[in-house]
Amino acid sequence: MLALLALAAAVAGSDPTTREMERINWMEFREWVPSRIETVLLPLGTLEGHGVIANGADIVAPLAIARAIAPRVNALIAPVVPYGFTGSMDAYPGAFTVPEDVYRAYVRSVLQGLARNRFRNIVMINGHGGGQTAVLGALAQEVGRETNTRILVVNWWSYCADVTQEVFGEDGGHAGDNETAFVMAIDPALVHKERYTGPDMTTANPAAGTWSAYPTPSSIGLYKEGQGYPKFDPVKAKTYFDRVNDKMGKLVEETIRKWNMIQ
Repeated sequence: MLALLALAAAVAGSDPTTREMERINWMEFREWVPSRIETVLLPLGTLEGHGVIANGADIVAPLAIARAIAPRVNALIAPVVPYGFTGSMDAYPGAFTVPEDVYRAYVRSVLQGLARNRFRNIVMINGHGGGQTAVLGALAQEVGRETNTRILVVNWWSYCADVTQEVFGEDGGHAGDNETAFVMAIDPALVHKERYTGPDMTTANPAAGTWSAYPTPSSIGLYKEGQGYPKFDPVKAKTYFDRVNDKMGKLVEETIRKWNMIQ
């Protein structure tokens, strides 16, 4: 009897027992989606060199964002897509890249599967830029039309560039001060300050049409010359983490609200 009462209380509760899809039971999933949860967060990343932080920073960051904002936006979290379309950094030890056609087909199938599971809103939280950004943007339109699903794609670090300026007073970079701080706030053990030897470990990203190199000469790529060197400030790391998550949560809330005004 007590077990039945506990089950009834859980079903009637304001939150599911977990927001992570790989951990939820199929019966509970059926009870929540789509009648009480219409949104799913899909983190995507890749494995590549990131200065003195984890190769999987592009996986760790969007997953942490999803976990932080899921209750706020009333969403479930889909399992992360860890392998990506890496590009010029795939020569670094421990890096992986998936051919574009394979990656495109796989992510398309994931999006179709989420739509088939009756999610109305899919939010792709992307941790890796370059060619992967273009692929995800194209897939959002294609799959959205095919499945009558609303899809938002966000490159978190780019969307939150203003937060980087507010917290650090300058631009960041790939594995620069902003991304290093974000990972530090998630898990300081993933940041190896003792391995940072200074500006020689960095290269400013080239302006469009100027030069390119394979592999890229540094795993820390500054968005602006002389700005974004890692400083490993734990206080600013926590502030940055919280402000990024707040801005990401607001974007998802606002987008869904406006979608609901037209559909």
